[in-house]
Amino acid sequence: MDIRWYGHASFRLLPKAGPVIITDPYLPELVGYAPIPDPADIVVISSTDDDGHCREDLVPDNHAVVDALDVALNGGSRVVDGLTFNAMEAMEYEHHPEHAVPGQNAMYRFELDGIRIAHMGDVGNRLTSAQMEFFEDVDILLALTGDALTIKLPDLMEMIHRMRPRIVIPMHFRTLAYKPQRGAWIEAFLAHFRADQIDYALGCDVTVWKADIPDETRVLVMDYHRSAADSGTKIPARVGV
Repeated sequence: MDIRWYGHASFRLLPKAGPVIITDPYLPELVGYAPIPDPADIVVISSTDDDGHCREDLVPDNHAVVDALDVALNGGSRVVDGLTFNAMEAMEYEHHPEHAVPGQNAMYRFELDGIRIAHMGDVGNRLTSAQMEFFEDVDILLALTGDALTIKLPDLMEMIHRMRPRIVIPMHFRTLAYKPQRGAWIEAFLAHFRADQIDYALGCDVTVWKADIPDETRVLVMDYHRSAADSGTKIPARVGV
């Protein structure tokens, strides 16, 4: 499976077999990242009213849309294009400077190429036991690591230590493009891990096979997609190498 990070909480997951998925597309002017140039079969949104997480209309061409919050509020599971999506309700950071009332959103998970993937949406609080258990047996965790405006790093680490995802891919942290007030750079999250637990993609694309999934938690740091000129550029990385 090929994974591309556009920036913020948006990824493209391109499996060897199955639908192409894009997660949480954003409004470029809001978050500072380039427009998403690639099409998808399915676009998943964690919110319907947050331009940092819901702009499926900006993904090119026709695609199915999975509203993860709607899934969470209506049974917690839905099959789209033969793929099962599970979701759990969450809330934004309660002191969000741009929202007077914390908005609802959802965390979600699905499986591609035999790899179990979970996305943390835009959760802004310490997870309940039920929310933590939602991440049980996850191979790849797309994790909110910016500390400000989302879950705090100590609370995130509590979940990681308890649920032990095999690969953690950081997202929603401060970069040269995305600069929220008090937002943490990636180093704040990486400080919780030994140097030999961290892999660097050195680009916005990685390839992960089922055989790459480690027994113990590792962190895979990706760079963000710069522009349409990056499309088709592949800089593969293998976990643990």
